[in-house]
Amino acid sequence: MKTIIITGASSGIGRTTAELFLAEGWTVGILARTKETLNEIAAIHSNAIPLVADVTDAAAVATAFNGFIDQADRLDVLFNNAGVFKPGGTIDEIELDAWYQTVDVNLNGMFLCAREAFRIMRNQSPQGGRIINNGSIAAYVPRLNSVHYSTTKHAITGLTRSLSLDGRTFGIACGQIDIGNARTPMVQGLVDAAVAEDRTPDPTMAVEDAARSVLHMASLPPEANVQFMTVMATTMPYIGRG
Repeated sequence: MKTIIITGASSGIGRTTAELFLAEGWTVGILARTKETLNEIAAIHSNAIPLVADVTDAAAVATAFNGFIDQADRLDVLFNNAGVFKPGGTIDEIELDAWYQTVDVNLNGMFLCAREAFRIMRNQSPQGGRIINNGSIAAYVPRLNSVHYSTTKHAITGLTRSLSLDGRTFGIACGQIDIGNARTPMVQGLVDAAVAEDRTPDPTMAVEDAARSVLHMASLPPEANVQFMTVMATTMPYIGRG
């Protein structure tokens, strides 16, 4: 049975992806801060392993990953997904707390989780594994008034490329999925804000389509890797937006 840890697994893309992998028979470490939600998922799926941790807490992340190995023996894939989108604006309007929190979750948190996964994959036998980072279309083309979010997602592209290079020696592949407007609570909030301001919201797509894309990336054999995948609502603005 193949194994995966999914961060941010209590809601949105993370939860939908976790439920798909569980249905496909994977052993899934579901990592999030919300213990009650994780326990609800585990009560339905015997192949789910709840991992309660804040991704910005290095000690908690290490404990969670080690706890997963204690139960699952190895880690084949990390879906590095946990992220936030704080209220936006121009750079002079964004509260410093919103900047620090965005960097802490979207960048530091993904670094800490990738660090633990890399350590485990490097030292397990057989050696190797796969890290899939959740980027964003904002990693290439910023959304208006989202300098904090877009900056962190650009940084994730650098993390992905560095891990891809550094992981070669140890059989660790790294890829990035850039998702455009899957209908998560976060995206729904943007849609609602647009409607409230009498603007036409961007088109969206089902979150299940993003989850299936992650499953494809995770299911590839060790000699194949999707370096970057973009999956998006067909008619949403992308090239030239902003």
